[in-house]
Amino acid sequence: MARTLAALLTVLAALVLVACGSGTGSTAAPSTLAAASTAASPASVALSPPAASSAPPASPAATASGSPVAQETPMHPFELTSTAFTPGGSIPRRFTCDGEGGSPDLAWSGAPDGTGALVLIVDDPDANGFVHWIVYDMSGTGNGALPTGISASPEAPPQGTNSFGKIGWGGPCPPSGEHRYVFTLTALAEPLGLSGAPKPDAVRAAMAKGTVLGSATLEGRYRRGG
Repeated sequence: MARTLAALLTVLAALVLVACGSGTGSTAAPSTLAAASTAASPASVALSPPAASSAPPASPAATASGSPVAQETPMHPFELTSTAFTPGGSIPRRFTCDGEGGSPDLAWSGAPDGTGALVLIVDDPDANGFVHWIVYDMSGTGNGALPTGISASPEAPPQGTNSFGKIGWGGPCPPSGEHRYVFTLTALAEPLGLSGAPKPDAVRAAMAKGTVLGSATLEGRYRRGG
């Protein structure tokens, strides 16, 4: 009986050992797990590229609600030009005291909205602001021109008395060296309301009392004997 019990215990012990060995063998060794992990690496998996968006890119000129933004139209600058000379260039001899002495042609564009009158003053900053020409209360048009050789007749635009003491244009006549001659066209809200042939001080005083909307300048140069 004792031998039978011992044999049974031996058999049971053997069965337990076999079961334990079987459980231990089913656990994968670290090296085996690493190999399995490598085999399942993302590099071996084909990835689909991101789907392209079908919506068009937002326009920079559109608001968040999709409404277009109104584009501002740039305003044309107020400019004064002449075909007789380029800005900063030499005034031809024929417009000076050494030539026929007629006034050069002028043209302007881009006068401010609301301009009621235009005033032109031509002076010499190298001769203490000596005034060579005054034309006042011209029509306040956005674009306009003065032809060559404006006379002092009643049919001509209203003109003031220059620093020579004469009505109308007095051509450049520098005593020495090269002088600058600045043509300044000023846009006013209303006409000056002057009459006759006012002198420079009277014209400038009337301008100071009005509303100046803007101005355009053109500079020319002249040297006698040049």
